[in-house]
Amino acid sequence: MNQGNPFGGRGGFGFGGGPGGGLGGGLAGPVPRDLGVLLGIIFVTFSMQFFSALDWFPDLLRLTPAVWKNGFLWQVVTYPFVGFGPPNFWFLLELLILFMFGKDVLSRLGRRGFWRLLIVTSAVAGLVAVAVALLGQLVGGAETLPSAMILMQGQRMLLTILIAAFATMNRSATILLFFVLPIQARWFLPLEIVFAFLGFLSTHDFAGFVGICVAVGFTFGWLTGWRRQDWVRSFRMQGQQAWLKLRLAWLRKRRGIHIVEKKDPSKKDPWLH
Repeated sequence: MNQGNPFGGRGGFGFGGGPGGGLGGGLAGPVPRDLGVLLGIIFVTFSMQFFSALDWFPDLLRLTPAVWKNGFLWQVVTYPFVGFGPPNFWFLLELLILFMFGKDVLSRLGRRGFWRLLIVTSAVAGLVAVAVALLGQLVGGAETLPSAMILMQGQRMLLTILIAAFATMNRSATILLFFVLPIQARWFLPLEIVFAFLGFLSTHDFAGFVGICVAVGFTFGWLTGWRRQDWVRSFRMQGQQAWLKLRLAWLRKRRGIHIVEKKDPSKKDPWLH
């Protein structure tokens, strides 16, 4: 299925510098090998969809209802690396924007961090989108819409992740929105959600809209440190505390155990009955 720009309009992103960093030198300098490989894969898979003898391959890798219908689980990981859309100027513009933001993110995170961010975030967003689409089919009792998950296919998901990553790491940098309007990079996080919502209005792709929201939120959380051990330990302890409270409530009801709670927690009791 070929679709045009789902976000509507003919705007784009300009690129500028400013406090807090720029876009990795723009188009100047050598192309990082990893970024060149990524762009090459997207362009090749994009071109394959227009040849009848080869179009089966990108269709096999894109995120579709075949994930739960036919067990094509690999699509949750492969879909962002398959070029998507019609052969026009907008596809080339998306690749340009992908290069500009990807170059900066790659230089900051390094090769391992760059690929880990792309793969993990897109997989999480893909799983959530699949769950939403499947739930919608089960609740609605009808086949999944042909436009399901179209908003997050191919380079569009990579753009979502890389722009969110840049906005998170360079919050004070200035970007030219639509090549005219200067705006701080931090505002690109909510703007991505707004653009995705506009795409939802035109495609009715709720699963894709949710997937993009998850990708933006997950990228922000990934880069701001919610994965740190202290956060994980705190979350685990809160879960254990909630489980113990539930278990005590069950024992109190089932076995008649009476738990004495102190009226004033600041005072120490010499004994407890």
